[in-house]
Amino acid sequence: MERILILLLIVFLFFGICPVKAEDTMDLSALLTTQNVKYQDCIKVFNTDNVHLLHLTVASINANHFRTDEIQSRTGYVLFTAVGKQFLASISNVNTNQGMLKITPVDDNYYFQPGIVANIFKYIELNLNNKLETLN
Repeated sequence: MERILILLLIVFLFFGICPVKAEDTMDLSALLTTQNVKYQDCIKVFNTDNVHLLHLTVASINANHFRTDEIQSRTGYVLFTAVGKQFLASISNVNTNQGMLKITPVDDNYYFQPGIVANIFKYIELNLNNKLETLN
């Protein structure tokens, strides 16, 4: 009985002292606060072709109420303005089943709200399996 109590005490002390690391997620205030954003956080590969990814990117920009300044479907880029700052979303092929989206500020100043890029990526992830349909 004493051994069990000592074992429980040791286990309790071991797990009580060790910090538990929560999942690394950004809270809302971190997404809205202007900060330096890493270049790697502005690039994401999606499991879809570049044409579908271009349409999803334009839809995401519109859904987030950002202003679309220019769309070039042939070269695969979208120029848009969010929170008074201009961004370039460029789409390219990784292979036949994957496309890469890179969202970078036009002035190369990576001091902006990370929620701009995160919201676009999240919208695309949520709508990735939706089929495109032509409206008459």
